[in-house]
Amino acid sequence: MNFEAVIGIEIHVEMKTKSKMFSSAPVEFGAEPNTLVNPVDIAFPGTMPVVNKQAVINAIRVSNALHMSIDNELWFDRKNYFYADLPKGFQITQDKRPIGRNGYVTIKTESGEKKIEIERLHMEEDTCKQLHLSTYSLLDYNRAGTPLVEIVSRPNIRSGEEAMKYVEQIKSIVQYTDVSDGKMEEGSLRCDVNISLRPIGSDKFGTKVEIKNLNSLSNVEKAIEFEIIRQQQLLLAGIPVDQETRRFDETRKETVLMRKKTDAVDYKYFTEPNITPIRLSEGFIKNAIDTCPELASSKKERYMNVLSLSEYDADILLQDKDVSIYFDAATKFKANPKLLANWIMVDIAAYLNKNNMSITALKLSPEHLSDLVMLIEEGKISSKQAKEVFAQVVESDESPIEVANKLGLVQVSDEGAIRELVLEALNENPQSIEDYKNGKDRAVGFLVGQVMKKSHGKANPAMTSKMIVEELKKR
Repeated sequence: MNFEAVIGIEIHVEMKTKSKMFSSAPVEFGAEPNTLVNPVDIAFPGTMPVVNKQAVINAIRVSNALHMSIDNELWFDRKNYFYADLPKGFQITQDKRPIGRNGYVTIKTESGEKKIEIERLHMEEDTCKQLHLSTYSLLDYNRAGTPLVEIVSRPNIRSGEEAMKYVEQIKSIVQYTDVSDGKMEEGSLRCDVNISLRPIGSDKFGTKVEIKNLNSLSNVEKAIEFEIIRQQQLLLAGIPVDQETRRFDETRKETVLMRKKTDAVDYKYFTEPNITPIRLSEGFIKNAIDTCPELASSKKERYMNVLSLSEYDADILLQDKDVSIYFDAATKFKANPKLLANWIMVDIAAYLNKNNMSITALKLSPEHLSDLVMLIEEGKISSKQAKEVFAQVVESDESPIEVANKLGLVQVSDEGAIRELVLEALNENPQSIEDYKNGKDRAVGFLVGQVMKKSHGKANPAMTSKMIVEELKKR
């Protein structure tokens, strides 16, 4: 019997705001435990929540990027459960009226394009962080109240590859809208995957297994592919799949049981009484969308249609938002965009990898990279010489032309000076003239070498070759 996987994904995205979802406490990753809290975060009696305006703007921007219908009223609800990570004993979230509904993203896989439907996007607050030790647990309330959006797909994902591409697309959207840094390794973007198997052709869902807190794109794909095989082996052996919550063990490359599930938890949702419904004006929603930073999909279209980059080059530049920002800054100057892209993807990328740093820490400014490329385009230095200049300016951000002059690399492009050297070389090498007349084209290369020697390597090679051919034809 052949089976197909039915996969749905819940993605929690921590928003990049200055303060928390319902309090004025600051948001910052890596601060000392319990230093970024106020009475609202730890549920002191009498404290009242206030909605973070920027978090609402962020949620609107992501909803729009996901092609969703945006609710013009904000309703919040209480999700009641008692657990150590919730100081209030409930979480403020959106249940019946999420801010975004019925969206989609389009992904590209080896099998082609596919539309992944998204059921909802809602806002809520994060819980505190727990550190479980051998006989006790420690609670860090810094994360408690951090603004979140939760994005819930419909179960029309069918493979680990599709799931990975879907999460990658969501990550790109929240990064390019400047809603989140999307750092999965820091928990800024967390995935819970629901997966079941059913016979191909069946409309009935199988027993669902949840995989919690996948923290990298590769782990999303690996965990799902392992789980598909695990469930398939059980079903083929006549063993029913249990409803479970599992985690992915990176060392063993397999999913591991966390706990069995029975009935769904009743969270006893009801409307949050301390936050009255908030009407969002059309102007507010429109302004949130209009002021949204450019999405990767829009940048890609611009790179290909306006800057004439290949799809491959555009995709490479867009893999890292900071790289695309650097490239955009460099294109504001005069250099050829294709050459700029090549330098960023090859020489700069190699330098960053070697030094284990991001492009935001690069000393070489976008303007000076453009200046370096212009020196090549104008024939003042060769591509090989440009690498010598690059090796110095990338460490200091000095002016490329000043460095080229200091290193004695600036090419002579003065026609009169080069023609004089060409004539000298021809007069000194009459045999080369005869060789050229007899169809031996290598004579041109020899003569170019002679001119380069006379100019100490500074004569413009292209101009030199052209002049030599011109003079040879006259003789």
